[in-house]
Amino acid sequence: MEKMKIEQEVLTGERALFQQSGLHITDTVFQDGESPLKECRDIEMERGVFKWKYPLWYSRDITVKDSSWREMARAGVWYTDNVSVEDSLIEAPKNFRRCKGVSLRRVSIPNAQETFWNCSDVTLEDVSVKGDYFGMNSENLKIDGLKLVGGYAFDGIKNAEIRNVQLLTKDAFWNSENVTVYDSFISGEYLGWNAKNLTLINCTVESNQGMCYIENLVMKNCRLLNTDLAFEYSTVDVEVTGSIDSIKNPYGGTIKADSINEIIMEEVDVSKTEITCGSDKEILCKAI
Repeated sequence: MEKMKIEQEVLTGERALFQQSGLHITDTVFQDGESPLKECRDIEMERGVFKWKYPLWYSRDITVKDSSWREMARAGVWYTDNVSVEDSLIEAPKNFRRCKGVSLRRVSIPNAQETFWNCSDVTLEDVSVKGDYFGMNSENLKIDGLKLVGGYAFDGIKNAEIRNVQLLTKDAFWNSENVTVYDSFISGEYLGWNAKNLTLINCTVESNQGMCYIENLVMKNCRLLNTDLAFEYSTVDVEVTGSIDSIKNPYGGTIKADSINEIIMEEVDVSKTEITCGSDKEILCKAI
């Protein structure tokens, strides 16, 4: 069934298209007025502009392309399922809450404060964001090509496969569960505390007191830059290329590196952790 077309309109007032379905909206501006597409179904939008609050709440089956959310279109997509956004700019904060089935491709979110909270089945591809508390308590994420600047990213996420990302963030992946990160760069203090099943493969990490209090930390072919007091009270399976500045109080497991500048073991059972270093990986590094 062909969709009803709305073209080159300027829509104002609260709930401008409330409970509409089967619309193709192009070159249209949603001016003032809250919740213009609340409770809508089967909506396609191209080259649109949202200028005011809460544009997409309690909606389903939404496709948005080449569009923008201005700064006051805050809390833009909440309680909305099966939503796809491509080639768009989202200036507004606090977007995407309690949504299921969200796909973003080639999207920029320069004011991403408190964005992507409590969402599930999320796909992000070639996305850039700036803002604190991105992705909190979301689950079932597939991310490929993300650039993120902002503290406390991905707190409490579950079941995530993450590739080719650049993260400048402190306290990333706190309280997370079942997260695997490939081919990525992560810089920020206190990485991964209180996580469970955190795996880093072919990653570069720079983190003060990183990777502590983790249950089952796995690192393969990773590099640690300027990273000290790592792995405290974590169970570990770590293989690092290059040197580690310092290790403190790992709870158990294995750590391998080309060199380790300092090992601190205080009030932990030394026998539970095997630490080896050197190019032949045969030299046991004793606690000092």
